[in-house]
Amino acid sequence: MGYEWFVSLRYLRAKRKQTFISVISFISIAGVCLGVAALILVLAVMTGFHDGVRQQILGNVPHVVLQKYGDAIEQDAGLVERLGGISPHVRGIYPYVAREAMLLSKGNVAAVSLKGISRDHKVLSRPFLSLDNRDVHELLFDGDAAPPGILIGLDTATSLGVSLGDTINVIPPMFTMTPFGMIPKMKPFRVVGIFRQAGGFLDTFFAYTSLEQAQAFLDSSGQLTGIEIDVDRFDHALPVAEAIRSELGFPHVVRSWEDMFGSFLSALRLEKLGLFIILGIIVLVAAFNIATTLIMVVMEKNKDIAILRSMGASARSIMKIFLFEGLVIGVVGTGLGTILGLILAWNADPVIKWAERTFGLRLFDQAVYGMDHFPSQVLASDVVAVVVVALGISLVATLYPAWHASRMDPAEALRYE
Repeated sequence: MGYEWFVSLRYLRAKRKQTFISVISFISIAGVCLGVAALILVLAVMTGFHDGVRQQILGNVPHVVLQKYGDAIEQDAGLVERLGGISPHVRGIYPYVAREAMLLSKGNVAAVSLKGISRDHKVLSRPFLSLDNRDVHELLFDGDAAPPGILIGLDTATSLGVSLGDTINVIPPMFTMTPFGMIPKMKPFRVVGIFRQAGGFLDTFFAYTSLEQAQAFLDSSGQLTGIEIDVDRFDHALPVAEAIRSELGFPHVVRSWEDMFGSFLSALRLEKLGLFIILGIIVLVAAFNIATTLIMVVMEKNKDIAILRSMGASARSIMKIFLFEGLVIGVVGTGLGTILGLILAWNADPVIKWAERTFGLRLFDQAVYGMDHFPSQVLASDVVAVVVVALGISLVATLYPAWHASRMDPAEALRYE
């Protein structure tokens, strides 16, 4: 250990008559600790909320959608195989037929997007309240059922006043010419399943039936409205969409979930950045405490500095002493804050539930946010960014006091001693 380290660590341990400086040092450490812990915790919570909202959205919409500009897509097994071979990140390919429609029952009307889906579609993996507790696949894809089955959201069922087993009339924007004029096309469907995803604000706008029934009803035999592609990770959607776009070209239209909902999620990312900047000011305030502590130490130790200089210590060595002292405060505060922040972030949900039970408060309403637990997800990149910013601010805060100490004239400091 060089003598600079020895002297800087010795200055942190105050003598009896210098206790006040030691207290200021501990306050500086505590300030950095709390600032770093708050940053890590808030970033983890914001990341958790961001992923929770993204999961709610992507639970209802596909990761990538392939459509054809101004026309339908021909139902072709070869096209599905081509899409599956475009990227190893493709997890599922689901052809569909969709059309806006009105649901009519008991004098009530609801507007939905009627969607014909295949048996392996991801929407069928969600929990359903089904007719006679039977398997939804069996009910929906029963070709002999009359009337055919349909799945609707809980909000839609409430608006129509229907329940399982009831019959509803589906009216698409299609008309049949008769001797009596144009008559809207209409077909009865039987409600075989009702679904609800907590916080799923898109559920109201969808109703599902089998792909074959939808094609027959909507006069789309052998044709598809589009093809949905799911990928193994959300962030792979954009490169997969680019690969499909390059492979098929115009008139095919390819959109990823980021194209459809990217602006909304960008707002969440911007909010996270804003909170990072605001809470970073806490660390900046703590850095002023570090600077104040070092200035007070320099004023207190001016005689010691003069003696060291007269004994041959260089200005560089004096500067190192106070730089090391400030860095010790910054490193200790950052380290303790990182540990505290990670503990709180990893246990955010139990802490919130404990506070709610203990104080009788309602801090997190699961029904409002559509999440079954308080979201908190720690990203290594966020932790590294917080640590680097905290250490950088701490280093900057030590520069002026250390430079001032190194510029001290030993003759002037010892003149009146």
